[in-house]
Amino acid sequence: MATHSSRSENKDAGEEDELRRRNPYEVLGIPSNSTDQEIKSAYRRMALRYHPDKNPNDPVAADMFKEVTFAYEVLSDPENRRLYDTTGSEAVGQENEDLELDLSSLGAVNTIFAALFNKLGVQIKTTVSANLLGEALNGTVTTLPLMVGQVVSRKVEKQSAHFYSVTLTEEEAQAGLICKVQSSAKNKFKLLYFEQVENGGLSLALQEDSRKTGKLSTAGLYFFGFPVYRFDHRVNSRALSRDPETGFFKRLDAFQPFEITELKAGSHVFAVYGDNFFKSVSYTLEIFSSAPFANEKESLRSTEAQIVSKRTELLKFESEYHEVFAQFTEMASKCTGEVQEIDELLKRRNEICAAYTIFPPSKQGSSKNRSWSKGKSKKKSSLLMEPREEGEVAVREEDGVKKKKWYNIQLRLDKKKN
Repeated sequence: MATHSSRSENKDAGEEDELRRRNPYEVLGIPSNSTDQEIKSAYRRMALRYHPDKNPNDPVAADMFKEVTFAYEVLSDPENRRLYDTTGSEAVGQENEDLELDLSSLGAVNTIFAALFNKLGVQIKTTVSANLLGEALNGTVTTLPLMVGQVVSRKVEKQSAHFYSVTLTEEEAQAGLICKVQSSAKNKFKLLYFEQVENGGLSLALQEDSRKTGKLSTAGLYFFGFPVYRFDHRVNSRALSRDPETGFFKRLDAFQPFEITELKAGSHVFAVYGDNFFKSVSYTLEIFSSAPFANEKESLRSTEAQIVSKRTELLKFESEYHEVFAQFTEMASKCTGEVQEIDELLKRRNEICAAYTIFPPSKQGSSKNRSWSKGKSKKKSSLLMEPREEGEVAVREEDGVKKKKWYNIQLRLDKKKN
């Protein structure tokens, strides 16, 4: 009995552990009211801890890495997080199908397949190499010092990064800073911002993926002292592909603020990460003060405030739309039923009216004879033309009725010509 009880307890403990691991908040070790930045920090910390490259031949670490990655995918997507908070993890598990890939950990064959799917239009989410993040956290990466206003053009290898250190004065920090990177449209890269940790290492705090703008791929980070937003086109992409109507109402969910709004005086580290599948990325990096762009800053603040207001209005409009649409559907169904009922009534009325007659129903044989005689009489009928005065022709039918027809026919001949 004791053995049986022990096995039962172990089984219950295993089930409880499985349920606990499915809870994304508990997997990442954060409360349910955590901010986006806290979610990202917890994910990066645990992903580095359980990454397969750091734990070879460790199935427990491999399982934990999958759970951590799954938990982050649930909580980093606003739609998935809202869905989990309302319905639970099982529904999220069915919807969540795409994970971020660390290309540096994929074999050559898997990388080729990933590149092929991406070329065919299947968006492949990629993450920064775990090895690179580990080196940064350990403080073993090399940084190149830059001055504010300096422009750099270089080439970074795939799944590698160039680190840059910028030191800001108090005046430059108050004025605000802009960091922008651009490359050709065929290239993919990530613009990263790192915070310094106690041991002297670097922890990834901000990440902006490049996006195509005309003939260029660009990415930018803006530190203006007020919230600046990013628009992640990948958010709710599945909802948009499944249902354009739902995608429309969820479209502005992808409009999210950057987690860091301003920089303090001191040293700050940025990095450009090559995100291509097979080749290096040539890029141009510029870090400059936002002081000369006072008008543009205010215009950006105003425009983004309108977008945020529009997002709130869209949530209200969505509920109103579904309510009105439900009423419209009901009225349309009722209208269809009314049309069918009216058509049936009119059809019945016509049948009743057609029944009012004193003629007996005709038989099939008599109708054939009548049609045959009618045709025969038509064949026998003929028109007899009788000459009359010039320009007048009399038409006599067999029933003896004569009708005169006048035609403008010149029948007189010129006697002189004769």
